[in-house]
Amino acid sequence: MVTPSGAHPLPGAVGLSHLSPYDWQAADGVRGGSPHLHLVCTEAYVVTGGRGAVQTLGPDGCRDIPLEAGSLAWFTPGTVHRMVQGDDLRVTVLMQNSALPEAGDAVFTFPPEVLADQEAYAAAATLPPGAGPEAEVAARRRRDLAVEGYLPLRAALLAGDDGPFRAFQRAAARLVRARVPAWRDLWRVGALAAAERTGAQLDALEAGDIAHLGEAAAYDSTPTRRAGFGMCGRRDEYAPPQMNNQ
Repeated sequence: MVTPSGAHPLPGAVGLSHLSPYDWQAADGVRGGSPHLHLVCTEAYVVTGGRGAVQTLGPDGCRDIPLEAGSLAWFTPGTVHRMVQGDDLRVTVLMQNSALPEAGDAVFTFPPEVLADQEAYAAAATLPPGAGPEAEVAARRRRDLAVEGYLPLRAALLAGDDGPFRAFQRAAARLVRARVPAWRDLWRVGALAAAERTGAQLDALEAGDIAHLGEAAAYDSTPTRRAGFGMCGRRDEYAPPQMNNQ
């Protein structure tokens, strides 16, 4: 776990949260979260209880992956995913490049006219602070708007037409393009630095140098926010650690 001061990242500089998908029924009768994709991060679900599913859209078409206690599912950048609540589904979420999703590496499947307007997208995607009634109303409105844009993408893929899906991916990339330099900085001091530390430790071991073992330590943390409104459901969140090249 991370230190209270955030001085050391989780293994591999991953992010971690605990999630219970929304129980709200959408326009198609499905109970669940807001469909979206990530541009550079792979995401994994480790199911700790209950049952449900994750719907995915990708070059391989549409999938409905069942989830139950003990299941593991993951998807790579560009895959649209929608968490579906079945019966008290509970998931531990692992995110590649922990700081990047918190910095905006996610785009909702809003309708094309919203995706085409940076200000309109930001207004639809942003929730008020806190976990009170106002935030819940906004989270549900955001989910419904994402489902509104998602259903035509899914229907087109099921009909063998990947054009709308590809257009959504292009729109998502345009929305985040200006953030890439900041993301690169976060990657350098996060995932890249973690990999480079391992390389340096391997070099040291090969040379008979075990100085880094003298820095061994244990860490722990607790969620910094419980039952917050996330993209897919209510989340227990851990603050992304501040990373360095040490």
